[in-house]
Amino acid sequence: MLEQPGKKSTLLEYAEAIVTAVLLALFVRTFLVQAYTIPSGSMLQTVQIGDFVIVNKTAYGVKIPFTDSYAYKGEGPRHGDIIVFKYPGDTSIDYIKRVVGVPGDVLEMRAKKLFRNGKEVSEPYIQITRPGTNGPLDNFGPITVPADSYFAMGDNRDNSSDSRVWGMVPRGYIHGKAWRIYWSWDGETHTPRWSRLGHAVE
Repeated sequence: MLEQPGKKSTLLEYAEAIVTAVLLALFVRTFLVQAYTIPSGSMLQTVQIGDFVIVNKTAYGVKIPFTDSYAYKGEGPRHGDIIVFKYPGDTSIDYIKRVVGVPGDVLEMRAKKLFRNGKEVSEPYIQITRPGTNGPLDNFGPITVPADSYFAMGDNRDNSSDSRVWGMVPRGYIHGKAWRIYWSWDGETHTPRWSRLGHAVE
């Protein structure tokens, strides 16, 4: 039996549908949003171990695929933004931290208290697990954040490897701004945390 001219076979239609779906998924992942899993507690209590976070990759511009350069460079991260970025010490690893310093800021920390441009920063979101201690990461500066760089710190301040340890985050390393939690479960029991689903990351 001959196939009618212009009529596609079922197999070809399925193949085209699959290819289209894959290309669409790649486009969305490359340019729009991407999902990340939180494996550590450096951002407790804001972000929990076992949270799955959607990151808005267009929040600060549009990158040229597979590069750290921007095709369109929008406004950079602001104070308080939670960003996902390539770890400067090993760019194959992604980190999530909060921006506390933007280009031009003068930062200083004294006995766990953060000062920005001479004024103490209100940080109601941080968690201090060792109050009263005064370790090497509890004091630094003053330092000035250079152009196209950001100073990022974990909310779980006493248990975070962050810019206090490995320095600034280059803007080109930033994947995007953490947006919402789309899934969450306890990492040990795999019990879903239904109350966290849909929460904004802020």
